[in-house]
Amino acid sequence: MFVRTCSQCIQGRPTRVGNMDNLPKTWDDWIANFNDWQDRVGFDREWLGDFDLSIQFDWDRAGDEIEFGDYAGRKKWERSLQVPHQSMRDALVTMITVQGDTEFASVEQQRHLLATAPTDYDRYAAARIMAEEQRHGWQMAYLLMTYFGQQGRREAQKLLERNAQDGDRLLGAFNRPMPHWLDFFNYTMFVDRDGKFQLGMLSTSAFKPLAASMGPMLKEESFHLGTGSNGLRRIIKAGVIPQDMLQRYMNKWVSTAHDLFGVDSSSSAHWAYVWGIKGRWDERKKQDAEIDVDKEVLNQEARGHYHDEIVREVNKLNGYQEEGATPFYVAHENFNRDIGDCKGMRYTVEGEKFEGSDDDWNAYIRSVLPTAEDEEALKEYFKLEWIANKPLTARQLESGIGATA
Repeated sequence: MFVRTCSQCIQGRPTRVGNMDNLPKTWDDWIANFNDWQDRVGFDREWLGDFDLSIQFDWDRAGDEIEFGDYAGRKKWERSLQVPHQSMRDALVTMITVQGDTEFASVEQQRHLLATAPTDYDRYAAARIMAEEQRHGWQMAYLLMTYFGQQGRREAQKLLERNAQDGDRLLGAFNRPMPHWLDFFNYTMFVDRDGKFQLGMLSTSAFKPLAASMGPMLKEESFHLGTGSNGLRRIIKAGVIPQDMLQRYMNKWVSTAHDLFGVDSSSSAHWAYVWGIKGRWDERKKQDAEIDVDKEVLNQEARGHYHDEIVREVNKLNGYQEEGATPFYVAHENFNRDIGDCKGMRYTVEGEKFEGSDDDWNAYIRSVLPTAEDEEALKEYFKLEWIANKPLTARQLESGIGATA
């Protein structure tokens, strides 16, 4: 789902490894350790149904020539030793590692939800998302194991040693609890959509195996986004969860997603572009349109594109509300930020600086973010038909994905 190049995003998370005696020497070794990870986090392999955990590349979509940066026009690198400098190889290892870390973290965050799925379709959808996240993690581990030697093998093993429940996944958002399905639908609507943007920016990478990994991952990611938007539509249609409560959960996960783009002016993003290993959102379209790049604000540019997209998506949700209902909105990029220029600052959901006392601010936050009272109220709403049903298709039923959960 997510790739970051800025060290600020990692927020000093530990990178401990519990047992480096298990350092894999071959891909089969890593798969055996992966099976141990599934057992350790309580993911039953039967939940995968007929889903194929396999390595997939789209070499044609990756392209042959480096498309931007100082090496533009040269042949894309197909092996790590072709990458000109060690610092560039280290940056690639970091990006691939963080990408894989988020995939396995998501499974750890979401696995318990299968036991409380509101419908058979939702159980299938969540299990499929977790299956695809595991495949994406496989893909990143394969790149590390295959192309980056001892360093890559070490990082591939660490992917299986960190755990979201212990709070030691690399990005803070992927250590956050996800206690219920309202969080899940907002997460897949907003946080997974951030993942789409991050994968898109890597799809033109100068490191060809990484670029070639993105096409299949982006195709699978579209189901995750659809699950979120479909779930929120069905919640609105059911009309059980109050509109203002749903808005507060939107605000929670929108601000989390805004943070995931990193600091506003990132030297890491700057150099990733110079080196050609991570481009802009819609890099090829921007080059065709001769849109100049500002390497100083690449993260902020991507965040702006993302924000515009979720505004459009939330406006679509408003079409499912009853006539005269208060429209849903997307909180401003400045609101509730833990990363970037607005980190820890007091901004309203409209993006205005908050003027008032600490008590005023605390009261305001209680009105726009979920509260302990909201969490308690949800327990009662979840006893009702709080989401419109969606039947499984014959193919989804036949797949067996999530069927035994």
